[in-house]
Amino acid sequence: MFTRLLSGQQRLIFLTIAIVLHVVVAISASQHLLTLRQPTKTPDQEVEVFFIKTELQPKIEPSLDRSITKQEAALTQAISEKLPATMAAPSAPTAEEWTFASKYTNKNSKGYRHSWGQQVRSMMGTAIEGPDQGEVRFRIEIAPNGTLAKLDTLWSTSAHAEKLARKAIQNMPALPPTPTGKPLIFEKTISFSPFASDGPPTYKDDCLPDTPAFKNPFAWDGKSEQVKAQPAPTEPKLDAQAMEECLRQLPKDTLEAEMARDQRIMDQWGSSKTGR
Repeated sequence: MFTRLLSGQQRLIFLTIAIVLHVVVAISASQHLLTLRQPTKTPDQEVEVFFIKTELQPKIEPSLDRSITKQEAALTQAISEKLPATMAAPSAPTAEEWTFASKYTNKNSKGYRHSWGQQVRSMMGTAIEGPDQGEVRFRIEIAPNGTLAKLDTLWSTSAHAEKLARKAIQNMPALPPTPTGKPLIFEKTISFSPFASDGPPTYKDDCLPDTPAFKNPFAWDGKSEQVKAQPAPTEPKLDAQAMEECLRQLPKDTLEAEMARDQRIMDQWGSSKTGR
């Protein structure tokens, strides 16, 4: 109704003003939006690029005309081949060790038996890995004055080892009398091998009764009557006086004796397949 009251010229002026205001508002809004979206300017950063120049080493071509000498060929062959294991002979028992062995009566003169075996092995020379290595077990009888009364071979795994052992026994120096003043009868295994573990024995348990050997109570030969075997009786303990005498003879165990004992246990119960 308002527009109807206006004249034609007035309506034209009014429409023009309305269009101009609309354009001004639109331009202002667009400038405001552009101002909000304009990112902040950051100062220019200079970037330096470095180039590292490397020179490759010239490839040295092997000489085709050079031939190796006989010495070099022999050295190469020796390195490529596996060297056999060796073990030098142990030193002979000292005078102090023989003095102890000649007085130690426990366990069937244990110290004397060990020193006798060490004396024999010390005279057999270096053991080398190969067909000549092996073991030999003897049954020995020593007279009260220390001389050899009897020597029997129970078994042997090497004829060479048995030959060396018998030669050493024949050439042994004079030995002290036996500790008990009676004939000493025992069995001894001589190991002629680079892998032998024949260290000194331990004496700390020599005053205790021996543990009875295990025997299968159900063993049967298939012919005789089946009877359950009774376990062997344990040895009685020593009386007070005998225990005192036994303890008096005990020496101090050495580190070498403990290491040798551990090695013997590993050799007896160990296996190359344990870690597989």
